[in-house]
Amino acid sequence: MTDRALAHLATPPGQPGSGLLRYGAAMALYGENALTAEALEVYRICAALDAEDPKVLLVQRGLPVPDAVTLDPEAEVRALIAEADQYLATLPGPGVAEVRMGVAAARGQDFHPLRVTPNAVLAAHLSAALAPLTATHPALAASIAATVPYLHWQTFDQYPADEIGADFRTGNAFCIIIGQDGPIKAQGFDFGLFLIAPHTLYRDHHHKAPELYAPLTGPHGWRFGPDGPLILKPAHEPVWNDPDAPHATKVGAVPFLCLYGWTADVDSKPQVIPAGDWAELEALRL
Repeated sequence: MTDRALAHLATPPGQPGSGLLRYGAAMALYGENALTAEALEVYRICAALDAEDPKVLLVQRGLPVPDAVTLDPEAEVRALIAEADQYLATLPGPGVAEVRMGVAAARGQDFHPLRVTPNAVLAAHLSAALAPLTATHPALAASIAATVPYLHWQTFDQYPADEIGADFRTGNAFCIIIGQDGPIKAQGFDFGLFLIAPHTLYRDHHHKAPELYAPLTGPHGWRFGPDGPLILKPAHEPVWNDPDAPHATKVGAVPFLCLYGWTADVDSKPQVIPAGDWAELEALRL
């Protein structure tokens, strides 16, 4: 544990979620008597400040700077897969077993490093999404933050701009962990993370791929038919969408962050379903 915690403690400033990751590592080291209370306080102060380098404050306070330990990209991604699978094992409902089977089938596949580029949505909203998750599932939150440099987060832009709306088009990010375009390869299966900015409406849509959402934040609004009522669901209540079933999501005050799984037809293109109340829902604050 100590070596991995030391590696997380040395996470470079500026990485989304890095402040919480460093603080979580500091707490683990403090629990092992490998970090002083004075140093722990420095990492607590910097927990919400991804761009702040705790080393500066450590030096200013006359405290030693811990030795850096290099992170292993493959180990971090596989650790995230293990944490995510353990999390899914706690969830009820349809689709969970199918997604876990897909994850299990890919566990033995080789690791393929990805070319990673910065994503503005991730930088703006990941830390706020991880904050409540850190309180309830600290190991999963830490694993998500630790893999930011190794997973290719991108903004989904396959919808026509005039149909999906500007808020969603510029306010979402996702990464594939397991799949044809992920670091762990799989055919006909995608598993990853999905992030949406606060208060955004992901308009009514459908796709051939059956889909599991495992929301890590909440509450958020959901509906399963155009112009239907919103159903408020808390974090950790999974949503399963059958093939071509209509669905929409209205994000609450906390950014939407979820694990997602597509268990078939991963190359199918999603399509927007028109509804008459989008303007009202986009103005709504849950």
